[in-house]
Amino acid sequence: QAQLVESGGGLVQAGGSLRLSCAASGRTFSSYTMGWFRQAPGKEREFVVAISWNGGSTRYADSVRGRFTISRDNVKNTVYLQMNSLKPEDTAVYYCAATSAILSRISDRWAYWGQGTQVTVSS
Repeated sequence: QAQLVESGGGLVQAGGSLRLSCAASGRTFSSYTMGWFRQAPGKEREFVVAISWNGGSTRYADSVRGRFTISRDNVKNTVYLQMNSLKPEDTAVYYCAATSAILSRISDRWAYWGQGTQVTVSS
């Protein structure tokens, strides 16, 4: 059974950094676009970033561009999200996801989802 498991969330002060990891198992995701979404309390889930199957292309939400960096290691079947200069508005549950659609921002097009990891940024 295909599974995505996130880790690395936590509590950090504004301006700090966190690195999220997403370990895939149960199938090989090396041919899939991988990405991250987030959902803050009372808000809809929103697209954060996506990376193509070979890491050659990325797509970022305007709100995180220049602060967040996505990368992947297809040998380890793992995707990473380096988050720098964190702001209180980045507070949310962050979800790892996989899709066969190319760099889609639409959550309905993503077939596989992790359980989420909480990121809290204090001011």
